[in-house]
This record gives sequence, structure tokens and C-alpha cells, in this order.
Amino acid sequence: MNILFCSGEAHPFSKSGGLADVSYALPKALSKKGHKIKIITPLYKKIAQQKDNFKKIGQATIKMDTHEEVATFYETTYDHLTYVFVGHESYYSKSKYYGHDDDPVRFTFFNFAILEYVKLTKDYPNIIHSNDWQTSLVPFFLDVFYRPLNTDFGQIKTLLSIHNLEKQGAYSLEVEKLFNHKNFTYIHMNQVNFLKCGIMRANAINTVSENYKDEILTRFYGFSLEGPLKSRKIDLHGILNGFDDELYNPKNNEHIYQGYDENTFSIGKKINRRALIKDLKLKESDQIPIVSFIHRFARQKGIDIMMEVLDEYLKIGAFYLIVVGSGDALYESYFMKLQQRYPEYVYYKEGFDVALEQKIYASSDLFLLPSLFEPCGLNHMIAMKYGALPIVRETGGLKDTVTPYNKFSGVGVGFTFKNYHKDDFREAIDQALDLYHNNQEDFDNMIQQAMHIRYSVSRMASQYEDLYEHILKS
Repeated sequence: MNILFCSGEAHPFSKSGGLADVSYALPKALSKKGHKIKIITPLYKKIAQQKDNFKKIGQATIKMDTHEEVATFYETTYDHLTYVFVGHESYYSKSKYYGHDDDPVRFTFFNFAILEYVKLTKDYPNIIHSNDWQTSLVPFFLDVFYRPLNTDFGQIKTLLSIHNLEKQGAYSLEVEKLFNHKNFTYIHMNQVNFLKCGIMRANAINTVSENYKDEILTRFYGFSLEGPLKSRKIDLHGILNGFDDELYNPKNNEHIYQGYDENTFSIGKKINRRALIKDLKLKESDQIPIVSFIHRFARQKGIDIMMEVLDEYLKIGAFYLIVVGSGDALYESYFMKLQQRYPEYVYYKEGFDVALEQKIYASSDLFLLPSLFEPCGLNHMIAMKYGALPIVRETGGLKDTVTPYNKFSGVGVGFTFKNYHKDDFREAIDQALDLYHNNQEDFDNMIQQAMHIRYSVSRMASQYEDLYEHILKS
């Protein structure tokens, strides 16, 4: 198959969350299965600094309402994958990828540019795979403007993957002027809604876990789009995310201090732990666990209830807390102040750093993800691969992937709680700390179980392969 994979971010060139990792790992796995695949993404400011090393493909003029803008296309190869970048002289020059007043213009432009790239190169894919709201207009523009051009466009099928339903690309009705065509499919609650447009127009839709697929059909998790999703229920699928276990593997890893596997994790994690604590200049102790949190900072991730309970543990030195990520300013400020209050036990790094993150995974005993909702979650899976046991709420993909500890059987790969409340979260932390200090045998058994589970990107790619085939036949 010929697949064009469309994403607002893609590792290693841009990242604000897990979508970037999937936008690299899934195409890589599909390529290994013999499919032709290209990743198309905006040429953000940081990437543009490298554009002299890229191949310039050409340009296209895009009309939105009464004005015209020029898209410039570049290609490069990374890890045997072809990346296509959509450049514009000002749209993608900001430091953050999303969250700007002109997002509706920037991403309307990007959606048009994706199809203009196909038109320019005459490289017609069998499947255009859109991801989240940033590329959800592609099925609509394809139907309205491009299918009538020729039979090659007419035969293209579309898939929309929803990684986070909360973020929808919802804007005032005046944005519809940019589309050059009026249609009800993008209207939702008296706004233009990019994601709703994709839900109604794509040939098929999928979410990134089976449990989340069912949750988003309910009012709480549907974020007002449960109606449109129910109308497409027959075309809605759930495929659990996987991660690249070549990139994230504690056995053969240049980034960590000492490699280890399921049989050697005890000494391996101890060596990594001591080296990291020394490098981060934390108070040296072998008596307390390392707890980590590596995520995009958003309400979804459960930071609100973390803010209610973490101080009571840190003020008595119950554990180290190591945090890496960025996002909402409120949460960035919180972690910065937490580090200032407890410099011996807290380390915070703003942004994302693959090398540092892997050192942290390899050193951690516990990993936090107390999400309000969670479509899938990748970082807790990676943490498990490194032998860091997750503390998670039973929602979405977390419920699909984390079997809670059973004190009678000793079986489990993490610690879970049901209600989004500080007391329930505290109970899960206390259970984990109690096991860490008082039942090392069960704790080590859990680590071994967690490391043994395979959330393989190859398996995920096979499921997408089956879904593509299903779409092409329908």
C-alpha cells in the first residue's frame, strides 16, 4: 500500500506529546512490512533551521477566502523514512506548535497543503491517514475539491485517528470563510469544529485503545462529540498504541548508564539510579524510591490531584520526584516551585529530552499517570519496559494495559485507582510505597512481569494494516 501519514508533529523533528512518537513508530513499522509511506508535517521554526539539508520539492499556491498563500515542500530521510515538510514564511515560525490565535488559518493551510503536495508530485496514496484535529479537514477538502479532479484522487481512502478527543480545533463560525465551501459537517455547537468534520467525512475512524473507543461514546468522555461518533459507530475502531522497542529498550541502549533485562534489572536499575541521582545533584539515598512523571502538561494527565497530595510526601522525603515535560503554564510553574521547595528530592526539566528521559525510566521505581482521561498513554508502557511500575487511574488505555497488583496472588504490573479523587490517588501511592519497603519479593516479581509484557509497535502496525485493507475494500 501507499500511505500518506499526516500529523501536526513527528519524532524526531517536533514533539509536544505522544502523537509525535506514534507518528514515527507506526510509519517505521509499516515501512518494515513493505508498505510505501511518507510522513507529512509542518516545517516548524526549529525544523526550518535544517532546511538547507532537505530536498526542495516545489511550491503550491493555496487560496483561503480572498487571499493566497504559498506552501513550499521539502523532503528528507530519517531512519529510512521519508518526511515531507510544509513550509510557510510565517505560519510555523512560533516556538510552540499549537495554541496560537491564528491556529485555524495555520492548520487550514496545512490541510490544503497536504492535498496540494499529492497534486504536485502525482504520488497518489491508497490511504491518507489523518491524526487528530490538526489534519481532520483533509477528508473534507479531498471530497469537495480534489476527488473531482481525476480518478486517482477519486480512489483515495481516508482514516482519522483520534489520539485526544478533548482537543478538537473548535473556532468561531467566521473561520468557515477559509474553507472556500460551505457544508454542515464542520459545524458543531455553533462553531467550526475541525475534528467533528473529520469524524463525519473520513472513511473510517479509530481511537488508540479499545476501552477509550467505548468511553468516547458517553457524555463524560465524548466532550460533546459523542453524537457524531455514535452516528459513525459502525466505522469506529480501537487499536492499542505500541511503542518502538528498538528506541526504548533497556538492554541495548546508548543513553542509559547500564544496560539490563528482565533477569538483571536488580543490579542494572541500582547502577542507573545512583548515577542519575548524582548527575541531578539530589540528596543521595538508597532507602527511598524514585518516582517519575514524563508527559505533556495538561489537565487530562491528572496533575490537579498530584498538586493536592505530592507535598505531603516530599516534605518528609518519602521519595524522589523527577519530572520532564512542558505544556500549560500553570503546571510548569507548579513543578518549578516544587523543585525550589524540595531541591534535595525534586528535579524538573522543562521540555523533552529523549536521552534524559531514558535515563529516568531506567532509574525509576514508580511512574505516575493519574489521568482524568487517557486515550491510550505511551509513556507508562515505556516505563514498564524499563521496570518502573505505573500508578494510574483506571480509564481509557490505562485500564487496558495496567493489571493492578493483587496482594493475594502477587500478580500485577502496577497500582491503580478508580475515582478521580486525591484520597484514592493517595491510597494507590501508599500501596506502592508499602510494597516497595516491606515486600521486595512481590515488588521485584511485578517488575519482571511488567518488563515481560510486549506493547509492540509491530503488532499495532499489523492491526492498522488490517484496518487499511478493510477501508480499501469497503
